Amino acid sequence: MKLYKIIILLCLVSGNLNTSWGQDTGTVDFVNPLIGTSTQGFMAGRDGGGTMPCVGTPFAMTNFLAQTRQNKISRMPYAYEDNTIHGFMATHQPTVWMGDYGYVSVMPQTGELKLLPEERAMSFSHENEIVRPYYYAVDMGEKKSESIKGEITASSRCGMFQFTFPRSEASHIIIQGINNSENKKDFQGYVNVDYENGEITGYNPERMSSHLGPKLNNFKGYFIIQIDKSFDSFGTWNSFRNEPQIKVEGTEQYGARMGAYVSFKTVEGEKVKVRIATSFISIEQARINLSKEISGWDFEKLKETTRDIWEENLNRIEVAGVTDDEKTIFYTALFHTMLFPREFSEYGKYYSPFDDKIHEGTSYNDYSLWDTFRALHPLLHFTHPERVSPMIQSLLQMYEEGGWMPKWPNPTYSNIMTGTHADAVIGDAYVKGFRDYDVDLAYEAMRKNAMLPPPCDTEKHWGDRDEGTQYEARGGLTYYHALGYVAADKTRESVTRTVEFGIDDFAIAQVAKDLGKTDDYDRLMHNSKNYKNLFNPQTGFLNAKKFDGTWHENEQEGFTEGGRWTYLFGAMHDIEGMIALYGGKEKFAEKLNENFEGRHYRHDNEPGHHYAYLFDYCGQPWKTQELIRKHTSSENFRNHPIGINGNDDCGQMSAWYVFGVLGFYPVTPATDVFALGAPQFPEITMNLVHNGKPKTFKIIAHGLSERNMYVQSVKLDNTVLKTPFISYSQIMEGNTLEFYMGRKPNKNAFSE
Repeated sequence: MKLYKIIILLCLVSGNLNTSWGQDTGTVDFVNPLIGTSTQGFMAGRDGGGTMPCVGTPFAMTNFLAQTRQNKISRMPYAYEDNTIHGFMATHQPTVWMGDYGYVSVMPQTGELKLLPEERAMSFSHENEIVRPYYYAVDMGEKKSESIKGEITASSRCGMFQFTFPRSEASHIIIQGINNSENKKDFQGYVNVDYENGEITGYNPERMSSHLGPKLNNFKGYFIIQIDKSFDSFGTWNSFRNEPQIKVEGTEQYGARMGAYVSFKTVEGEKVKVRIATSFISIEQARINLSKEISGWDFEKLKETTRDIWEENLNRIEVAGVTDDEKTIFYTALFHTMLFPREFSEYGKYYSPFDDKIHEGTSYNDYSLWDTFRALHPLLHFTHPERVSPMIQSLLQMYEEGGWMPKWPNPTYSNIMTGTHADAVIGDAYVKGFRDYDVDLAYEAMRKNAMLPPPCDTEKHWGDRDEGTQYEARGGLTYYHALGYVAADKTRESVTRTVEFGIDDFAIAQVAKDLGKTDDYDRLMHNSKNYKNLFNPQTGFLNAKKFDGTWHENEQEGFTEGGRWTYLFGAMHDIEGMIALYGGKEKFAEKLNENFEGRHYRHDNEPGHHYAYLFDYCGQPWKTQELIRKHTSSENFRNHPIGINGNDDCGQMSAWYVFGVLGFYPVTPATDVFALGAPQFPEITMNLVHNGKPKTFKIIAHGLSERNMYVQSVKLDNTVLKTPFISYSQIMEGNTLEFYMGRKPNKNAFSE
């Protein structure tokens, strides 16, 4: 704890914490969107958090932010280490490992017209930034007399920028409609300048992940840019090979790296406002979106409206008895769980990147399912129940329009990661009573994942992000059915696939059972145990096995983002089976201890996120309590740009932290059971909706302190809990969960 305090003090001195609160501080003002924006990790060679200081409403369709670098797959548009800004951007990049699509940016400027990002960039300092979910401001420029202030506020599909200019005879706003620097023929953008109406319109068809999925002839990110000041001159530009070709009188421009500009005179301190409307449907729809979300030019009104929306959403969980710094870490994590999946529909209509057509209805997109089925989606059951069924219905629409539910839509199929974890998301929601979608269609879609191998399954090795391969669904499923495991010499990542197919089969089985599909239930439950066929008693690990039944010579073969320790306890759906397989509770606990004490556990990656809670299942819950204290600490989460240990992965890392603070965690999807840890704050109030009515669920940790980390006993509404578990229905129907904390483990805290 002393080291942690020193780190925080140093951060305060360096101005990195963004924690200057006023008297009217609301919950949203504790959010520090700079957390996780560093490209550096907690340790050398580790990646940063992959987050961005975006402005907009929760689950916004378009994120608005200052752009410090050209983004692409593996690079976010904002990195804390950068010291220049070359655009104010409307982006759809969900996370660092996925691509942007349909983006556009604008940049203010004075003096000589400079169009390319590297030429128009202006310097800035983090000392001159204000960063909030509803507002961003920065002073740019080395000389105060020439500096420009940029401000952002936004809604879901539209944003407003406000630029404060110095006195200048030549001020400009530069629009970059597309930056297809590779000059891909399919991605030729368009821009049009309407001088009389002070408006620039256009579209950007680029999808950075296009090489991983199907061709979409109709995909375009449409935009309307309006300026509240008349301009004296304008033009369009087109650049490839870093040599801009300017059309001074041109109102239209097509190209791979191009845009437009407008020029005007400004007086000292003059504010020029820019409204941006986005759409995936049409220019006309972008105009509708603008009329519904930003009807006027009142920057402060939009800022306050968006602030109020965040305030309501974040206050769905209230915390008390904590420091401002702890509050910032918690509410920033909660903020990160309210960004994805993103809204993709536009007032009753949506463009589908799965059949390249316009449909009626509600849609979400950018699901990081391999990560988020573990904790993010279960958290949304509490924080955003109104969005759960629409998110599932969106996955089912993708199934109808494209033939399969996606694994990682960006915004269409991308052949990324293993498993079909839409199955786990749907199964988990179904068990918890979320059924406001076509249940029969949902079962059909899940069953197809479980029963039907993808075309040419035995002819391909199904590598992650393989280009030119048909969307894989469950690559290697043929072997999983025939052999009881995915064969390592036939399919890549075979051990991970076997384990994760089992998780999804278990989730589907729970729905099958409730629907009376007994034969399916029996088969799926049988298949869900296939991971046992890869347990090698000689090594004590899950090892890759070849088609002929022999063990692969490389014990590290067959894993996704990890090794044999990463997946040893991966069968989260069959914990009793794992315990029996590994020799009983004592030996299972010994192996868990070896995993943590030997530093094999990697909190910066998702497959082991449930491991700390497994001690609950083998009679040693105090070990869980120790580990949750350890991993919710500054070891993994800090109020600093290097503030998340590992990529946040669209909110999964943050959701794990939120559950860790609450004191319970959803270990097994498609069950209503949560494993207890220990709350990390003295008092937490969850503002829930149950049976259509608001209710509260209070969590109190009596005697909690730095040393009092161990649970002595737990009461739910004055009834002592006899096991370290609580159900979803108990939480939704209960009122108060009380933990009594002490300095030493109480090994008899839970007794049947």
